[in-house]
Amino acid sequence: MNVVLLLATIGSTTFIGFFHYQSFVTDFDGTVQRQVFMWHGLWYSATVLAILGCHEMGHYFACRYYRVDASLPYFLPAPFLTGTLGAFIRIRQPIPTKRMLFDIGVAGPIAGFVVAVPTLFLGLSLSRVLPLPTEFTGIELGEPLLFRLAAWLIWGDIPAGYSLNLHPMAFAAWFGLLATALNLFPIGQLDGGHISYATLGSRSTLVTIGATVLTMLLAFRSLSWVAWAVLIVIMMVIMGPRHPRTLDHHIPLDRTRVWVAVSALVMFILCFTPVPVEFTSVISE
Repeated sequence: MNVVLLLATIGSTTFIGFFHYQSFVTDFDGTVQRQVFMWHGLWYSATVLAILGCHEMGHYFACRYYRVDASLPYFLPAPFLTGTLGAFIRIRQPIPTKRMLFDIGVAGPIAGFVVAVPTLFLGLSLSRVLPLPTEFTGIELGEPLLFRLAAWLIWGDIPAGYSLNLHPMAFAAWFGLLATALNLFPIGQLDGGHISYATLGSRSTLVTIGATVLTMLLAFRSLSWVAWAVLIVIMMVIMGPRHPRTLDHHIPLDRTRVWVAVSALVMFILCFTPVPVEFTSVISE
């Protein structure tokens, strides 16, 4: 099943990547600069699968290190904007200690982030700065802090009336940053939920409730959060706000891992954007 889903996700991300590349070689006024073939979709597909795959393999190898029974990654194909709903591994046994829970939880975001950052810089360097037409309607991506910093380092201050037309690799890296931020939400069985519980113990329940409320507020701010908010509500109804206890729930996490948790929080801040996607319309006189 892993292989079948992987092949299906390669197909779906390559198919979606074809349209992203077609958008990349098309000026904002509709002028097409070059012919596009299906294999051009691999720019996007290879990048997004590398980020998601490294994220899940980070979890997998951490499980192997602690001899926790876990599956290889399952990729989820999707026939729309991103070409995939992400990936996951199945952990087939309870994780007994906070240290193990923390290391397994944080290994994925770190591994994915390590791949997302260089692909972001490379993808942005391959992107194009183009003039906006007098009338323009399209999709605008929210820019995480890391994305803004990388774009500024590469392109400087983009003048008014111009905008970046993203290379598919840059869009894949943007999606990788978004996926990293979503996984680091301190809720339930997400990576952030494991990290929060391992670091804060029973106090993580308050963090989970706060993060759930924040997600609801974000859904009112932007429709792009509605699906995520529904998933969080379902997770809360099924599992509740309390993380399952480990056997050593009364023992605090060591200082080194606490600092790694702080680094994970910084990673979340760098990858998060309050409005991931919105439709925009520009009319210039």
